Amino acid sequence: MPIATTNPVTGELLKTFDAMAEDRIDQAIGRSVDGFRALRQTTFAQRAAWMRAAADLLDADSDDVAALMTLEMGKTLAAARAEVAKCATACRYYAEHAERFLADEPAEPSEVGAVRAYARYQPLGPVLAVMPWNFPLWQAMRFAAPALMAGNTGLLKHASNVPQTALYLGELFARAGFPAGAFQTLLVGSDAVERILTDPRVRAATLTGSEGAGRSIAAIAGRELKKTVLELGGSDPYVVLPTADLDRAAEVAATARCQNNGQSCIAAKRFIVHTDVYDQFVDAFVAHMSALTVGDPMMDTTDVGPLATEQGRRDAEEQVADAVGKGATVRCGGRAPEGAGWWYPPTVVTGITPDMRMYAEEVFAPVAGGYRAASLDEAIELANATSYGLGANAWTGDPDEQQRLVTELEAGAVFINGMVTSYPQLPFGGIKNSGYGRELSAAGIREFCNLKAVWVGDGGKADVDAATE
Repeated sequence: MPIATTNPVTGELLKTFDAMAEDRIDQAIGRSVDGFRALRQTTFAQRAAWMRAAADLLDADSDDVAALMTLEMGKTLAAARAEVAKCATACRYYAEHAERFLADEPAEPSEVGAVRAYARYQPLGPVLAVMPWNFPLWQAMRFAAPALMAGNTGLLKHASNVPQTALYLGELFARAGFPAGAFQTLLVGSDAVERILTDPRVRAATLTGSEGAGRSIAAIAGRELKKTVLELGGSDPYVVLPTADLDRAAEVAATARCQNNGQSCIAAKRFIVHTDVYDQFVDAFVAHMSALTVGDPMMDTTDVGPLATEQGRRDAEEQVADAVGKGATVRCGGRAPEGAGWWYPPTVVTGITPDMRMYAEEVFAPVAGGYRAASLDEAIELANATSYGLGANAWTGDPDEQQRLVTELEAGAVFINGMVTSYPQLPFGGIKNSGYGRELSAAGIREFCNLKAVWVGDGGKADVDAATE
């Protein structure tokens, strides 16, 4: 894929960029090492001041950066503004809490024969971040804010279709005052990732993206014995049971499916509804999906913009066509309009069966699959009948059902009576083929730290005699 900005509203190629040459990549890695040496010597208070300055810059730049994201990948302008604000919130959150999250953890000295004993979190060094286009600012910031506050430096390989957003990120932290080289954007294609990750100066990697990309990064890092965090695809269930507030569940369902034009790993994709309320819910859900306004993402009245890429629309068309060809029913949408741009309407397909691609594959478009469940047991079984395990939504007013769903749904996050989203205060990540490791919260800032055991004795003979591996 060329490194270029292409307007998904029209399909027009707007701006292209040359990939960085080998010598420039090598220089950037060197600057990252120098930046790490400088950054690790600073205090949490100094880093926090710089991180708050980055948040202030995001606030000041909000309109321009939001318009840039909308131009490059088609999200609505309202959603883009909210994304910028969320990034500023994350910066301020880690500025406030990083020192506490990474404080020394004391052990009882008498239990280990020491004068003092504790565990200390220390940064690893330069970390490669391979990021996707769908939340071009937020997904990079989920890594950048905690990594920089921990004292690591970042090398960003962003998706090739959001290069201008990537360049903005590459300048943001330097503008905020962080040392030179602390965070850099590398305009490179996917073919350069292995060369960067195998460089001994790069100590770890994080990736948000497809399952295939995750497997590739993990394989390279495994050979190199380097830490990775992977947030991959999702096919999140949305379970609705008879005690739910059906009207509210149906209304939220439309947002949960069509957020970010349907291009979110944690968007609800499989709608599993108890048979007693199936028809009522589906009718209401279809009505809400049909009422969404598809149009120019720059307009405040627009709910759903175009898909980000031509290939993304082609994939959605093929997945829906496969389901219909095998007996599924399209309740609304289901057909791309003629003309320029990569549009696809909000779509509900019912009667999904295991032989259909939609049953097993992630659908990265505003397309919902409907499933009927005869019981709570069957609903949980259907929800878990996927190779993914990122998030799960469930709607019920019964406390016992809520506890079963929280316990038994196989996912990195379970949201009861609400849609899955991410918060700086909560850990974010998946299980199964949705990846491993966590971003956000205290867990996220600790991922790229060396948890060092520290033991201080008085040098007496008893210390040596007691020592065994």
